[in-house]
Amino acid sequence: MATGKERQRQLAREHYERQMQRRIERQAKTKRNAVIGSTIGVVVVIGGVVAAVTLLGGGDSRPQAASSPSPSSSPLDATKVSCSYPEDAKGVTKKVGTPPSKPDLTATQMRLGTSQGEIVVDMQPMKAPCTVNSFAFLAGKDYFDGTSCHRLVTPETGGLAILQCGDPKAKADGKGGTDGQGGPGYSFADENLGGMPYGRGVVAMANSGENTNGSQFFLIFGDETKSLPPKYTPFGTVSKGMDILDKVAKGGFLADNTAPKVKVQIKDVTISGKS
Repeated sequence: MATGKERQRQLAREHYERQMQRRIERQAKTKRNAVIGSTIGVVVVIGGVVAAVTLLGGGDSRPQAASSPSPSSSPLDATKVSCSYPEDAKGVTKKVGTPPSKPDLTATQMRLGTSQGEIVVDMQPMKAPCTVNSFAFLAGKDYFDGTSCHRLVTPETGGLAILQCGDPKAKADGKGGTDGQGGPGYSFADENLGGMPYGRGVVAMANSGENTNGSQFFLIFGDETKSLPPKYTPFGTVSKGMDILDKVAKGGFLADNTAPKVKVQIKDVTISGKS
């Protein structure tokens, strides 16, 4: 038969064991809630990325946003870069050949003569040599002459603020069709990802997946860039013509809610050293 002291020790031990059990249960519940919270956070982040991807790319095969490899931490030596432009016959193509593998590092300025006036882009060949090299090549072939900017996205309609151009076959007539599916018949790798913040005036490549850059590009006319992940090659900044982009943005859309009412036709593209 247990003595009074033994009974007290037993009760104390059982009380301690109950306390420890409740503590273990609380810790397990806290850990489970933390895992659930982290999972929800990941889902929210992924949802935001998917939204940005959908907004920039729409239903087009070529200019859709896409995931890209993380930018390299080592600095790029553009003088040692050899560019590759493999054949890519997806979508509606206008073939004029392929650029040389050795990039033109003297191409620092792009002048877009448009139906609304001149837009000047200061380019970054040392940060995006193969991208700038492609533009210099295509401009030399009059590739962009007569093309129309086919896609307008505003913060009210998609959270972004961009005008997309560079599809050689786009009609931009408000009827949709194959607008946004055109390209030069080759692709090239992503560059300078994360190397330039997507702010007002930045010009970057549209794409349909990792390393699928072609001829389509977009110009940012707004300041809201949080919903745009670093998955598009930024290669320049508008130094003249932002008033044109603002005018186009204010004009709104045609019937397809994509093509701008204020038509922007590119008459000529000139690439040169910055004057």
